[in-house]
Amino acid sequence: MTDDVPRPLRKEINRNPRRNASRLSSVTTAIHLLKTFTEEDETLGISELAKRLNVAKSTVHRLAGALLDEGLLQQDPESGRYGLGVGLFSLGALVRSRLDVTNESKTILNVLREKTQENVRLAVLDRQSVVFLHDLESPQALRIRSATGQLKPAFCTAEGLCLLAGLRAPDLETFLQYPRDVRAPNTITDKDEFLQSLRQVKRRGYAFEDEYCDEGTRCVAAPIYNAEGRLVAAVGVAGPRIRIKKAQVPKLAPVVTGAANEISQRMGYVLRQPIYV
Repeated sequence: MTDDVPRPLRKEINRNPRRNASRLSSVTTAIHLLKTFTEEDETLGISELAKRLNVAKSTVHRLAGALLDEGLLQQDPESGRYGLGVGLFSLGALVRSRLDVTNESKTILNVLREKTQENVRLAVLDRQSVVFLHDLESPQALRIRSATGQLKPAFCTAEGLCLLAGLRAPDLETFLQYPRDVRAPNTITDKDEFLQSLRQVKRRGYAFEDEYCDEGTRCVAAPIYNAEGRLVAAVGVAGPRIRIKKAQVPKLAPVVTGAANEISQRMGYVLRQPIYV
């Protein structure tokens, strides 16, 4: 007996739904393109990439060109085949530095909090902000409320000043193009004054934030370096101004820089004489 009810069409099996081109944005396709390379397939041509991604050759050619320009892909001049570029190694090194500094600093940061009885923060630069990878609150009743993962403007935090002082001139010039809004009574917004504060950080080897970011808050921070001598993070001790007096900063600074140096040594950095500029 014939069934008059039409049968549903058999759905074609999609062996890799993530690579369904009709649902992928250019960014997602570019990411999948990079992930196509493996230890077995270190180099691939445009046709093979297009086949594996299930997209047009013209799309792959356009994306490969953009990734090539950014150093995320490299091309063999003879065969024309593509492989992963050294730019990815640099990005991976940044991630590893963050993971290393986070792990290597835990014990030292806890000791620093016990010594100072104030908030202790570990920060890295994230575009125009600093992000706290660790933020250990003071054991005292009156303390700064903060949290790990919090973002704050780099230009007005002690940790941010340490990190900005280590930027190359072109990168610093790019940073200076962004606005610096008033956030607290002593926020530095003038460009010349701001650059002077960075020079002061280099001379001292630490940064002092005096109600730049939050009213009633002060912070002393020092830079952390990795094995290659690159500035990767900063450690800061922050608290209310009623406890962190200006007169105490010369005594607090060596404690903070000592902790930063210890973390740097654990990262493989060989301490050198400070450079005064």
